[in-house]
Amino acid sequence: MQLTRKKAWYIDDLLIILGTGLMALAINSCFDAAGLVTGGFSGIAILVKEWSNEILGRGIPLWITNITLNIPLFLLGIRLKGFGFVKKAVIGDGSLTLWLAFLPALNLSGDDLLLAAVYGGVIMGAGIGLVFLGQGTTGGTDMMAAIIQKYLRHYSIAQIMQFIDGIIVLVGMYVFGVQRALYAIIAVFLVTKVSDGLIEGLKFSKAAYIITSKPGEIAEMVMKDLDRGITGISAKGMYSGNEKLMLFCVVNKKEIVALKEKVDAIDPDAFVIVTDAREVHGEGFIENI
Repeated sequence: MQLTRKKAWYIDDLLIILGTGLMALAINSCFDAAGLVTGGFSGIAILVKEWSNEILGRGIPLWITNITLNIPLFLLGIRLKGFGFVKKAVIGDGSLTLWLAFLPALNLSGDDLLLAAVYGGVIMGAGIGLVFLGQGTTGGTDMMAAIIQKYLRHYSIAQIMQFIDGIIVLVGMYVFGVQRALYAIIAVFLVTKVSDGLIEGLKFSKAAYIITSKPGEIAEMVMKDLDRGITGISAKGMYSGNEKLMLFCVVNKKEIVALKEKVDAIDPDAFVIVTDAREVHGEGFIENI
């Protein structure tokens, strides 16, 4: 048991390190190069770099702004909620800061803003997804929102974070122009979709609920023809008052067509409900190693 926990701990940290590396790649090589401000402390760092470049003739590196903003936030978080509250964030932000400092800016998209939004959004989303899978965070606006929510309890953390990020994006619109802000919105959409896909699972399946007068024949078909398990659930029709056996099974996307055709062949009057099922664990789907 102790070995398993230690192994899991190393895997979590590895996911956080890899995830922050992808995040730094997106920030350095896509967002900063194209002037896309997508919110968060990384967005503030891009703004500070632009302002300092105009005023001082040399932009302040992103990693300096990132760590400068996070240090007081960590200290405040420790004081208000204890070290456990910021432990994972310290690992995540420390790793992100090192990546930002040493990872070279490659400018992957050239001068194409759409490519910058797409590449940056996908890479950033993958990075955030890996960090979350490692049960980590990089501090930033999500931690700031959690601290503010302690005093504004009638607002959720998500609402506060959206408000803060919205202000950062608006400032980015003022500095870099409306066009770049619109491309930044595309990047934000892709970040959300890709990170959600990693967190919720990339292997999508279909769940089917079948109400039929021939549950035995359909269950036998599913087990023999599709080689899938199926469960009978006791149900009652509230209009007729009749007791029925509702069947429930999970199949992959290719098998759902065959399932519906075979159910129709056995019982044309069957009532079939098909829904999406994400990250299905068990035999024939995602199995534990």
